Amino acid sequence: MPDLSAFPITRRWPPQHADRIQLYSLTTPNGIKVSTALEELGLPYDAHFVDFAAQEQMSPEFLSLNPNNKIPAIIDPDGPGGKPLALFESGAILIYLAEKTGKLMSTDPARRYQTIQWLMWQMGGLGPMFGQLGWLVKFAGKEIEDPRPRQRFLDEAERLLGVLDDRLAGRDYVMDEYSIADIAIFPWLRTLRDMYGVGDQVDWDGLENVPAYLDRCLARPASQKGITSPAKPA
Repeated sequence: MPDLSAFPITRRWPPQHADRIQLYSLTTPNGIKVSTALEELGLPYDAHFVDFAAQEQMSPEFLSLNPNNKIPAIIDPDGPGGKPLALFESGAILIYLAEKTGKLMSTDPARRYQTIQWLMWQMGGLGPMFGQLGWLVKFAGKEIEDPRPRQRFLDEAERLLGVLDDRLAGRDYVMDEYSIADIAIFPWLRTLRDMYGVGDQVDWDGLENVPAYLDRCLARPASQKGITSPAKPA
């Protein structure tokens, strides 16, 4: 049985199965990426709920794993060379899991880099822009009276949706076959549509391909499990 005691985070969130990947997360868009990938890949994992309401992400134990105090983060007890590996940043984790298993990303060098390209597009554009828009329309930023910040992110969200819509023309998924790029993208589309409720302001219904694409991604059994993991403790 692997020994994970060298990782301080395991004292606050003890492993149920030390031989499994340990996931520290929430069911936010970035968290859902990794839980969905783990489900798609069939990799056993322990899902640990990090309670942001209780500021658990600022605890010394969590910061020992991710000094940037964000979710998700993982420990793989069977990392490179058979040694435990700790990782944070959802995109880095997705690439690692795909390369570990040889799935969800083509081994052809050109297509591999194209997949990473769309993953970076999500991480550098879709996620941050949608996240700022959510803050402005759903959370504390909605109290800002100046309409310009809100409109700036609405316009950028609509532009990014147009980029994705064009890419999906004639394709079921971003790389034709389902990949980590789709796993990175669909949770943010779901949040924009279902949580932020700004579909009518970004011309969601005018998109030709994105709405059906989101439905396809959400219909996958792994996605249905991923969007509920980790469950909040009773």
